[in-house]
Amino acid sequence: MQNRREFLTAMAVGSSWLAVGGWPSILSATEKAFTLPKLPYSEEALSPYISAKTISFHYGKHHQGYLDKLNELVAGTDKAGLSLEQVIVAAHEKQETAIFNNAAQVWNHTFYWNSLHPKGGGQSPAEFLEVLEGSFGEFEVFKKEFTQAALGQFGSGWVWLVQVGEKLQIVKTGNAETPIAQGMSPVLTLDVWEHAYYLDYQNRRADYVAAFLDKLVNWEFALGNLAKG
Repeated sequence: MQNRREFLTAMAVGSSWLAVGGWPSILSATEKAFTLPKLPYSEEALSPYISAKTISFHYGKHHQGYLDKLNELVAGTDKAGLSLEQVIVAAHEKQETAIFNNAAQVWNHTFYWNSLHPKGGGQSPAEFLEVLEGSFGEFEVFKKEFTQAALGQFGSGWVWLVQVGEKLQIVKTGNAETPIAQGMSPVLTLDVWEHAYYLDYQNRRADYVAAFLDKLVNWEFALGNLAKG
């Protein structure tokens, strides 16, 4: 499984450090445009929990659509050439809604794909479990609180595991909102927009959340995202 450093090496274009919780850039703009990272697995790899059809639409249509719109919006502006995180923070501060929404959704989705793994799920590795238990008491308490947050997010949005100091917290964001705009350090995320699960689960969001936790969550990626020391 990829950790964050391997992920950044594989995915980033001209990766650079940005002072947002010490997090390095996932994506940087080329001279012409942002580019979409390849999926870290095949479209069929997450089946039967997330189907190839869902991945095809979600990654190939939704994610690509946000990226195309972002490139259109930033072309010829003072944001051309900035890293994706820099665009997100600047657009958030200036309340440039269209740029923020599309940039944040590109970032959120890239992070989401890497929060999934074909052989993921179940109880986390011992090193990460120690951090979880230090924050939530027991692994099952974490699962319960994460599930409640995912089911309690009304409408479209995201559920995140973030690191604040030495502790982990669960936060919800609506629509395109992202923790990096608030200076938080994401560890994992689950997309709870309907397009993430409706073809496979219809209105059964609870089943989708359970599949994520039990079969798909990429604990090694989460472990790699923890700030050490």
